[in-house]
Amino acid sequence: MKERMKEYCAAVEEYLNGCFAEPAPQQTLLDSMRYSLLAGGKRIRPVLVLEFCRVCGGDWKKALPFAAALEMIHTYSLIHDDLPCMDNDDYRRGRLTNHKVYGEACAVLAGDGLLTAAFGTALKAELPAQALVDAVRVLSACAGEDGMVGGQILDLEGEQKILAAGQIHLIHKLKTGALILAGCQLGVIAAGGTAEQLEAARRYASGIGLAFQLRDDILDVTGDAAKLGKKTGMDVNKNTFIKLYGLDRCEEMVKEETDAAVAALSAFADSAFLTELAAFLAGRDY
Repeated sequence: MKERMKEYCAAVEEYLNGCFAEPAPQQTLLDSMRYSLLAGGKRIRPVLVLEFCRVCGGDWKKALPFAAALEMIHTYSLIHDDLPCMDNDDYRRGRLTNHKVYGEACAVLAGDGLLTAAFGTALKAELPAQALVDAVRVLSACAGEDGMVGGQILDLEGEQKILAAGQIHLIHKLKTGALILAGCQLGVIAAGGTAEQLEAARRYASGIGLAFQLRDDILDVTGDAAKLGKKTGMDVNKNTFIKLYGLDRCEEMVKEETDAAVAALSAFADSAFLTELAAFLAGRDY
């Protein structure tokens, strides 16, 4: 898994490094966009795109524009999430957040620029027209009001309130899970996969998406800020799975959801990487 992950991440970094690289009058904006886009991170979402493309029989390199587009959307969400009007964070991935370097106004515009550019980037993929249409549809649905952004507003509105379990699950299904779902689906679409493979990818995404958020909530309480690259204890006023279930039950749920995700992989002949990735995400400490 480590070798393939390294290969995927290197390809994604190379592609992203070529984005917004040409000098322009609006250079400050481009610098701000690249500052966050090239800040590293686990690159899990683009890796999911590439691996699902591969296991469905496609050429994963042709899916790089889809992977880059998804990472642009994820990065824009982090820039906006860190703003004073949202989570008001000073650090992201071990360095100052975008608005701390470029100011709030430029950070807002950098996020806007990345979101907009994502759709044009996806359309650069050398794939059949129907695949491009389907990819844009998935990106729009998973990023917008019925996906990540919808989850963000529900999260903000839920602060200082006591929410029911169903409400908390919905928040994280949208806010965190939607872009993970997008990654898995985009890979199948890029390869021209079957309806059965697309459904299996969705079930895998559902499992690792919930496990990912559970682990995030656990790490906000027990994690090492130096490893995480950001402050811990930031969710004290939010409705988290820790508050809902407690640490021990959350640990059990991470395993349950990971097992469910792995079970969905029976639709693929070669699922070793995705199985190992699920285990890695479940046990991560950053």
